[in-house]
Formats: sequence, C-alpha cells, structure tokens
Amino acid sequence: MTQDELLVLIHQKDEKAFTYLYDMYSKSLFSVINVLVKNREEAEDVLQEVFVKIWKNIDSYNESKGRFYTWILNIARNTSIDKLRSKNFNDSQKNLSSDNFVHLLDDSNKLVNKIDTIGIQEFVKKLKPKCIQIIDLLFFKGYTQQEASEELAIPLGTVKTQNRNCINDLRLYLKL
Repeated sequence: MTQDELLVLIHQKDEKAFTYLYDMYSKSLFSVINVLVKNREEAEDVLQEVFVKIWKNIDSYNESKGRFYTWILNIARNTSIDKLRSKNFNDSQKNLSSDNFVHLLDDSNKLVNKIDTIGIQEFVKKLKPKCIQIIDLLFFKGYTQQEASEELAIPLGTVKTQNRNCINDLRLYLKL
C-alpha cells in the first residue's frame, strides 16, 4: 500500500488503515521516542498515544506544508517532550532504584548504536560545528528551540534560522 492510499483510508477512518499505519511507522517512531524518553515502558505508552493523535488529527495534516513522515515524526517528538515535562513522569523517575538506572544506561548505549547503524549521525557529523550543536540539542536531546537558545546563549530567532538552514544542509547530504 502506498502512503497516498494509506492517507485516503485514514481520512475515511478505515480500521485496516490503522494497522497499516502502525506497521509502516511504529519501529522508526518508537526509536525516536525511546531515545528521548529513555524508558522502554514509557516509550511504548507514548507510541500508543502518538498513533491515537495521528488517527484523531489526520485532518490537520497538510501535504503542502511537508511530508507525512515529518508530520508524524513531529507528533512523536512533541508527545515525547510533553511526557518528559509532565509532573507524573518526573515524579516516577525520582523513585527509580539504582538497578533501573544501570538498565537505562545499557539501553541508551544500544540506542545510540542503532542511530549510528542507520547512519544519521554520520551525516550530522559532516555539518558545520554550530549545526551539529543545534541538531544534537533539538533532535537528539529533545530541547525546545527556546531551551536551545538559552543553552547556546544565542537569540531564539537565530536558533530557528540556523535550525532551518542546518536541516536544509542535512537534506543536501541525504539528497532528499
């Protein structure tokens, strides 16, 4: 099934479309979510929440503003960041035993290796140092643009412009 056919079925709320949607995108979205949340169980919950948001908000997707994958990736990223900022999540993290932290570190190292195996970090390393910094903060560490602005001590507008330029540079390397 093509992405265009899938989008038509999702708009029609066809139940088979949800299964296709999940099969096509769950692994890549889970990888992104798990890198940000750093807790497999929480990441699974966030993934479920992401697919519900995609399903319910499909009418807000505008093909002229960007690719479908980019749209759902942003939903996954934003939902993960919302989870990280939630009071319940922060409270639950305070109560983890040291055994869980060791497990999280092990999982984190494995995830970094998975990112390397798909080659994204190799392309990011080819960018200018400022781009590497911005992409690392915004996409790999889950910072908001405002937080990145504060961390780098540069104006918010500069972060937004540099982020856009860096993503365009990355697209050139990826030939998208």
